[in-house]
Formats: sequence, structure tokens, C-alpha cells
Amino acid sequence: MLLTFFPVGASCFGGISFESSESESLRSESVEDLESSTESSGSENIESSETENSSAETLVSEELSIHFLELGNQYTGDCTLIQVGDTEVLIDAGSRKGSAATIVPYLQEYCADGVLEYVVATHAHQDHIAGFVGTTAVDGIFESFVCETIIDYPLSNSDSKIRKDYETLRDEEVALGAKHYTALECWNNENGAQRSYTLGEGVTMSVLYQRFYKEKTGDENDYSVCLLVSQNGENYLFTGDLEKEGEQSLIESNALPKCTLYKGGHHGSPTSSTAELLEVIEPEVVCVCCCCGSDEYTDNVANMFPSQAFVDRIAPYTEKVYVTTVVTEDGKSFESMNGNIVFSTSDGEWSIQCSHSDAVFKDTEWFKKNRICPKEWEEATGE
Repeated sequence: MLLTFFPVGASCFGGISFESSESESLRSESVEDLESSTESSGSENIESSETENSSAETLVSEELSIHFLELGNQYTGDCTLIQVGDTEVLIDAGSRKGSAATIVPYLQEYCADGVLEYVVATHAHQDHIAGFVGTTAVDGIFESFVCETIIDYPLSNSDSKIRKDYETLRDEEVALGAKHYTALECWNNENGAQRSYTLGEGVTMSVLYQRFYKEKTGDENDYSVCLLVSQNGENYLFTGDLEKEGEQSLIESNALPKCTLYKGGHHGSPTSSTAELLEVIEPEVVCVCCCCGSDEYTDNVANMFPSQAFVDRIAPYTEKVYVTTVVTEDGKSFESMNGNIVFSTSDGEWSIQCSHSDAVFKDTEWFKKNRICPKEWEEATGE
């Protein structure tokens, strides 16, 4: 099902015409075995990232697609594929080791040469790195693909087995020829790492700065690697599971642009996607990677992903919110909500294609039963 949108003027959305917005130019998971010690770096002036909107006088010649993957189970996690021409970037590979059985075949459809040019592990939680490892029966990402450049978290408190397994396999990939850099090395342009990578003509991927690349924190989520993909004036933001303090640092340390696409922070948690961040990036499209309505982290329905607080903060900017997966009514399994969500660009236009349903989040049955519709969304539909 293909929904086509136009980046200038009015856009077509599910057969309904919307005026384009002015933004066209833009329960935390438990930390496993936290270290008791904390460190902090001395304060310093952080150079703003060079992420201002670039001129869009000419259109890119290469198409771009961003895939938000379902993970084959009822557990929440992240896995995003970015493809520009023959270049593939994989950001995270959750949610469980067994998710590799779903992720790997999907990637093989697009990564025909078996090479992932860039692999990013945002932080050391299971729901972001388990698929890199796989199981005894199913090879993970590192065993299934050649990974040329690996970028991951500079710091972690986790003493979990999954972190150790991930880092062991990562280091084995490095021994086979892969390059490995932390996000901090990228920001500092150290040891061969780069702050910005060219993915294709007119398309760059920049590593953004936030202070928990250097400072210890009690929340593993705030170690998340943050990325901005830019394509001739259009911007796409990925913040992992960054929480409030991390988001504040992200705002203060980078010249964040308005964003056409935003991967909903921390799966639509009430503790991420703060009003302060959204006010800066003014997202037009928001894609949430989660198993909607799961009680994996909370019994409070209002805080289940995507949370009511998340919905309320997003609503003033856009109703174009998409969610990968939803828990079944008995809470014991899962089914597709939108399914695999693919955001694509071609000839200066962008579109969204979902493998299961093209319905925006507010129009789903789960939303109608479990969420209070914000006034902005009610007004948009005349309800």
C-alpha cells in the first residue's frame, strides 16, 4: 500500500489532501547490573554539529529508503535499514536473539551483495543488539553479512551476557577486516572515524553529539548513539532510546534542523520525545518501533508504548504516526499494525509504504480503545 506525499505545497494522504506544514524546510527499561561508580568530564564548549538545512536547488539522483522492521515476536525493539543506491546502513538489531530469523531474510532481499557498509548499535540493551548475535540455530547479523564499518556506544554500565556476546562477535568482525569506531571517535574525527559519512549523491549520515558519550549516567538509554541523515535539505533523525537529559544535551550541542522524518524516541516512551526536542525538529512523519500495547515494561495502559504522553506531545506537529507491531488481544502474541514501514524518496518526492496497513496510528482500533485523541487530531478530522 503506497501513500505518496509531496515535500512542497499540498500533500496527498490516504486520499485526503492536507496543507503542508511549515516544517517542510524540518517506563525506561531496567539497566542490568549498573556500575555503582560515576564519572563526569569537565565542562567544555561543544562545537555545534554542522546540521543546518542544506540548499535543495537540485534533486538527488539516488533514491533513498528507510525501513522500520518488525521483529518477529511480541517484544519491543529497534531495527532500521537505510538504503541509498548500493549502500546499506543498519541501525540496531533487536529485540531478541531469535529476531535474527526475521531480520536476516528481510535484509537479504535488499542487501544483494551481502555487505552492510555501516552498522550502528545505539546502546547495550538487549532490544537493540540481540539480533546481531543470533542463536545456535539462526545466525545473527555479524555472521550473516560482511560489516564494513561498525559504530557503537562509547560507554555502558551493562554487565549483561548479551552485551558481552555482541562485543565478542563485533571484535571478531573487526579481526576479519571491519572498522570499529565509537560515536565519540566519530564526533572527534579520531582514529580514522568521521563525523559525517557520504551515503550517496546528496545524502550524508552525521553522528550527533550528546554529553553521555563522555559522562557516566544511571540510565543506559542515555548512552544512545544519535544520527542525522540529510538529503538535500530533508532531514531524518534517529535518537535510539535517548531520555530527557540526553535529549536536552542533544539540543544544546547540535544545530538540529527541522525533520521530515523522526524515529520516535525510545519506542514512544513517556520519558522521551520531549516537548523541547519536538519544538526544535517539528517532525512531519514519526515511525515508532514497538509492540504496541505490550505490558513488557508496565501494567499502566497509559504508559504502554506508544504512550499517551508521547501521543499528546507529537499531535501538535503531525498525525502521520506509524507503528510497526501490536500485541494480540490476549496479550500473548503479536500481529502487524502497520507492519514493516518503508519511507522512500524519489525525484524529490517522498512516500510511505507499509507491509500490512496504511492506517495512521490515530485511526487504528487499538488507539480508539486505549488512547484519548488529542484535540489537534480531532480537529484535523473534524470529529
